[in-house]
Amino acid sequence: MLESSMAACHKFDDFFWMDEVKQIVNDIKSGNVKPIYLLTGEEPYYIDRIAEFIESNVLSEAERGFNQMVLYGKDVSVEDIVSNAKRYPMMAERQVVIVKEAQHLARTIEKLSAYAKNPQPTTVLVLCYKYSKFDKRKSVYKEIKKNGVCFESKKLYENKVADWIRKILAGKGYKITPKAASLLVEFLGTDLSKISNELEKLELVISKDKEITPEAIEENIGISKDYNNFELKKAIGERNVIKATRILNYFSQNPKDNPFVVTITLLNTFFTQLLKYHGMKDHNPKSVASALRINPYFVDEYRIAAKNYPMKKVSSIISNLRELDLKGKGVGATNVSQGDLLKELLVKIM
Repeated sequence: MLESSMAACHKFDDFFWMDEVKQIVNDIKSGNVKPIYLLTGEEPYYIDRIAEFIESNVLSEAERGFNQMVLYGKDVSVEDIVSNAKRYPMMAERQVVIVKEAQHLARTIEKLSAYAKNPQPTTVLVLCYKYSKFDKRKSVYKEIKKNGVCFESKKLYENKVADWIRKILAGKGYKITPKAASLLVEFLGTDLSKISNELEKLELVISKDKEITPEAIEENIGISKDYNNFELKKAIGERNVIKATRILNYFSQNPKDNPFVVTITLLNTFFTQLLKYHGMKDHNPKSVASALRINPYFVDEYRIAAKNYPMKKVSSIISNLRELDLKGKGVGATNVSQGDLLKELLVKIM
């Protein structure tokens, strides 16, 4: 019998914007539970969340003690999984078997094909196959797709993560400024689980009637709102030498928190986008935001930067950034400090 706890459901509201995930969850809520689920893909966040939902909602609390087990791919064989899956539930309608880190069974997973072809109707088998794409040509995949659910959790492109943050928070009644969302992406990357953990910290200390700002992030997460690559990019775009120098000096003094490779990558992306901006005939904010895949809030930064850096200069800067990237990796230069690289970076750009 499915649990109908509102608290349990609310925990998973943050990913309801994704239609496929929503469909899986709604099916389970309505009692349409499949005998086998293959959760695979390069982004582990949704794999973990769906597995957690099944773990918390398919069986009642009283039923879980005898009828729910978690196995780990590196510790079991396919034969072990099949043996457990073929057991009958005790004093319950069904049992749940969750296999975490199932990617460790990549070489032998095809052996599960026979079971997937005729799965135990009273068992819910969940395979969490993370960090890679499952080979859809395998017969086991085809059998699972026929008799159960195959879900692929795709990696989000970096330019989509800020929008993901906004939607996650909006689903919980929170608002965040575009600058604050970009700041989180810059420092946390595209790891959705890591970002989600930091968002939960913010939700504990910020009320829903207040917008999440860069100041709130600096105060509660420890990310500087003034000394970061986001502000460096803006300062360079405005040709604000004093501000850019101040930020780069801070980076030199805190190299572990501000790796050169992150700075050079972000600036290369910025000037590549700026080159594209120069080549556009239509500079309407909506058109620019769509073409550059940025939030409309940031279009003005590109307009200002385009005035300060003609197309020929932008092409030269991109070439210089590539040379500095190689130098930062030790190609053609040895024992060059991050401070020296950053100084050279500023000179060659501004």
